[in-house]
Amino acid sequence: QVQLVESGGGSVQAGGSLTLSCAPSGYPDSKNYITWFRQSPGKQREGVAGIYRGTGTTYYADSVKGRFTISQDNAKSMVYLQMNSLKPEDTAVYYCASRPSSIGGYWFSLSLYSYWGQGTQVTVSS
Repeated sequence: QVQLVESGGGSVQAGGSLTLSCAPSGYPDSKNYITWFRQSPGKQREGVAGIYRGTGTTYYADSVKGRFTISQDNAKSMVYLQMNSLKPEDTAVYYCASRPSSIGGYWFSLSLYSYWGQGTQVTVSS
C-alpha cells in the first residue's frame, strides 16, 4: 500500500520561503511520479510541480516557474518542494500525490492520481 506523508508548511510573509517534504512509501521501485497540488478556498485543486523519480524529470505550473523547485533525495526517499518569493496568492492547502509510471497522461490531471497525502497549510501574508 502506497502512503504519502507530508511535512512542512506554515505561515510566512510575502517574499519569504518555505519547504514542503513528502515521504512516499510502498513502491517497489522509483518508477513513479510525485506531484504537488494545491487548493485554496473556492478554487479547484491545481497542479504546482511534479517529478518523475526514475529520472528526476520535473514539471512546473507557469505560475510557480522560477520560484518553486521540486527535488528528491533518493537516499532518504524524500521529495521536496522549495518555495521562494512566496506571494499571497500561493496561500493554499498543499497536497503531495503520486501515481505509478504505468499510468500516463497530462502531468497535472487529478484523475490519474490514486495516492494522496493529508495536506499541509501554507499561508502567505502581505
